[in-house]
Amino acid sequence: MSRLFAIPPWPQVRRRLPYLIIGLVLCGIAFACIVQADLGLDPWDVLHQGISDRTGIPIGTVSVLVSFVVVLGWIPLRQRVGLGTVVNAVLIGTTMDVVLPHLPDPHSTAAQWALLVGGLLLVGPGIGMYIGARLGPGPRDGIMTGLAERGPSIRSVRTGIELVALACGFLLGGTIGIGTVLFALTVGPNAQFWLHRLDLGHPPGFEPVPRPSGHHEPDDPPPDIEPDFTTAGS
Repeated sequence: MSRLFAIPPWPQVRRRLPYLIIGLVLCGIAFACIVQADLGLDPWDVLHQGISDRTGIPIGTVSVLVSFVVVLGWIPLRQRVGLGTVVNAVLIGTTMDVVLPHLPDPHSTAAQWALLVGGLLLVGPGIGMYIGARLGPGPRDGIMTGLAERGPSIRSVRTGIELVALACGFLLGGTIGIGTVLFALTVGPNAQFWLHRLDLGHPPGFEPVPRPSGHHEPDDPPPDIEPDFTTAGS
């Protein structure tokens, strides 16, 4: 089981779990605001929205289902699932489904922008808290790091994954717009700002193993602070 799951001792889990849950709920609220603004979504939510529009399944539920499909891809990559991985997969999408019906329907451009800006601001501390809890990577992080361990840089893998998600979502009818561009430009600095202030550090015995030098590019972020900046996702 230890080859499949990486769970710290209970005292560490008890200390970190509230951080994880609060961060993921904040992310769910943030993504719900961005969806409701209807000015363009992040790449993974473009995909989720496209699937939702085609199937009639709520977008948050689609996010949960896609997350678990992505986690299945960890098996051949031999990535270990953390408690945070499972909670991430469930809680962000569930929060979106709960919050969306209660958000106001924006009847003006100003209201749309208020929702978009609110979501973009809120996602930073949300990511900082859930990544800072260090209870396991998000579903999409595991795919990214698993592929990067086999040769390509993290930056190259991440860019490829995001472009595939964006293209598939666009073909399915997902919303691409100014919000997509603003999310891409702001989420990294925003999340990094909060992560440096909210990071609890790795649990004892769970420090990351450094990647071989051949896998590193000068502009790659350190592997132990490489968050799932896109959908926290979810």
